Amino acid sequence: MAPQGGGPRLVLLFSGKRKSGKDFVTEALQSRLGADVCAVLRLSGPLKEQYAQEHGLNFQRLLDASSYKEAYRRDMILWGEQKRQADPGCFCRKAVEGVAQPVWLVSDTRRMSDLQWFREAYGAVTQTVRVVASEQSRQQRGWVFTPGVDDGESECGLDNFGDFDWVIENHGDSQHLEEQLENLTGFVRSRL
Repeated sequence: MAPQGGGPRLVLLFSGKRKSGKDFVTEALQSRLGADVCAVLRLSGPLKEQYAQEHGLNFQRLLDASSYKEAYRRDMILWGEQKRQADPGCFCRKAVEGVAQPVWLVSDTRRMSDLQWFREAYGAVTQTVRVVASEQSRQQRGWVFTPGVDDGESECGLDNFGDFDWVIENHGDSQHLEEQLENLTGFVRSRL
């Protein structure tokens, strides 16, 4: 379902490694623009909800950054891959259902199939944003390399995409991050 008025005016697809700050950046943008203008969408939400239902798990606990979620992460990734192989847009369609705001920030775009789905569905209003952070910055935020997760498609699927419309550097320099967020916020406002 598209927002009122025929569709979004802007769809920003955020990608980046675990602990790069994708959620931090999307929430900072939403705070600047207002929740009435800007919706943060998470492709992992519908995935985790369906996974929890099919496996008898606590959906709310799968949403947080807990050891509960980490215990199921690898299996959840494999399960999600099987679902996407059968229907590449299954979680994308669920994530946009009922969204009425004109600006969408998709905080966890992870695969080429996600980019392709949004580009096919929303065309020229779609832009890509890569959030990058050094390994040291990510480790300071609690990241530890996990085999089968950090070397899988859910973390590496867009590593070689290379043609991002925006790159946000989130290495821990708050002034530099602020400048980048101001530039992106200005661009978003120019599309309203």
